[in-house]
Amino acid sequence: MTILCIETSTSVCSAAICKDGVPVKQCINYEGSNHARLLPLYIEELLSFAREQALSIDAVALSEGPGSYTGLRIGASTAKGLCYGLNVPLIPVPTLEVLCEAALDNSEIRIQKSDILIPMIDARRMEVYTSVMVNGEWLNGERAKAVVVENEDSLYAGDEDVYYFGDGAAKCQKVFTKPNWHYVPGIVPQAMFLALTVGSPSVDRRESKQLAYYEPFYLKEFIAAQSHVKGLK
Repeated sequence: MTILCIETSTSVCSAAICKDGVPVKQCINYEGSNHARLLPLYIEELLSFAREQALSIDAVALSEGPGSYTGLRIGASTAKGLCYGLNVPLIPVPTLEVLCEAALDNSEIRIQKSDILIPMIDARRMEVYTSVMVNGEWLNGERAKAVVVENEDSLYAGDEDVYYFGDGAAKCQKVFTKPNWHYVPGIVPQAMFLALTVGSPSVDRRESKQLAYYEPFYLKEFIAAQSHVKGLK
């Protein structure tokens, strides 16, 4: 199965082609605020590559959130357009699962699937989008929640080794002081990891006929800030 994967939930923009769960080609940018400009270019490059390699796209996988409202909108609209054009299904993948796959792939700190994994996506101030993965499953079946971080116990009270990561994790180091809590830097969601989660029980496979009603998983309502541009209110 050949899947075109899209990840735009954070400041990192990426797209990839994966065949049978193995990344074949990925385009990625870490600089942020370029999703609307870069994603169409990445898609064009990947579709051209697929034609050259005689690969037929069977589905489009989308990192569905939670995360950046704008990033999720860009990714979702692009994915839906591709599904309509290619006549293939959309496979939404929870972004926190993508983060966990990225952490498990990290070569510097050997993390096992049996470890306690806490992915964190920045939700501003001391709030994060997060959940707790234990033995490859979400604790209490809770795939994502918005949490104001005060200390370790606000997330997980066990005594096991805990690994936390993602763009919302760095700011939590100042309040996480327990020796069994380990911060893993440099972990970001990437499109190449989406295909690894497609077989997960939590992944919802939506058929093309439902595309018109699909919305990303925002978790929280979008609140527009007051514009600072002169003349706009």
